[in-house]
Amino acid sequence: MSGRQAVYTELQIRINPALEDIVADFCFENLPCEGVVLAEETYKDLEMISTTEGTLKVFLNPDSHSELVSESYIRQILTAERELLKSRGLTDEELGSWEFVISDRPNEDWSKKKKEKWGITHVSDKIVIVPDWLDYNPKADDVVIRLEPGCAFGTGTHQTTQLCMKAIEKYMPENAKVADIGMGSGILAICAKKFGASYVYGCDNDDTVIDVAKDNALKNNVECKFELNTADKITEKFDFVLANILHNVLADIMGDLKNIMNSGAIMVLSGILDEKKLVVIDAINKFNLELIEEAHQDQWVALIVRRKLG
Repeated sequence: MSGRQAVYTELQIRINPALEDIVADFCFENLPCEGVVLAEETYKDLEMISTTEGTLKVFLNPDSHSELVSESYIRQILTAERELLKSRGLTDEELGSWEFVISDRPNEDWSKKKKEKWGITHVSDKIVIVPDWLDYNPKADDVVIRLEPGCAFGTGTHQTTQLCMKAIEKYMPENAKVADIGMGSGILAICAKKFGASYVYGCDNDDTVIDVAKDNALKNNVECKFELNTADKITEKFDFVLANILHNVLADIMGDLKNIMNSGAIMVLSGILDEKKLVVIDAINKFNLELIEEAHQDQWVALIVRRKLG
């Protein structure tokens, strides 16, 4: 006999596909998670209404922390996270049901299957996201960003991230001093640096992503400062600010974001479902910021604003 067949634990959660990165990031933080995949059949529905549900498959290692893959623990943490998102303004329809099932699977090479899902992403004519394991021969004017997708929020495939990257290309001043609030994987900070920012600062309130972002910066041979922090505690001022966060969080911290902007500075606000943009626009108006563009991609919108001179 060859012994017990190795297995892994698969957690399947029914979510709104638009929240894939948010839920995946939560699973990496709270579970012995080694990879996530959104069921492929849901991708064709990305342009449907935000109530569409899909299946997020979360691959867990049961040997590392067996108590963390029990049904009771998973139910407890998913319930708490879902209630937290509801308290920030998301409805049951916007969240999806979050019903889940847990099962043991034969230990196929799921990490290889995850890699098969990812390809090279051309965000614009110049910006190219390349998974770490793929070869790519760049054109002369390509801005290439290499990273390990799925390691933290910000893989380059999500519409909210792409909207921010396009805004960097279009609006970021030459030699700008840049802040990325809630930087996740660091992809936007890295993009800003590659487009010529003189100094890039990124912060997040999740301590598990700080080293991930630092590693990604090293992979891309750029220098960024990443630390555990929130906008209300930042004392520096910036020429260009990025904030790819939930719409209601953006509204709550708009005053803090304005406070870190230099006079005339540009800010990109993303992570906003089109139907929720008025929540953010109201906050923009409340703090006397100037809305200069709404950029759309599928059901998502990014709002580009300027702090008025003076």
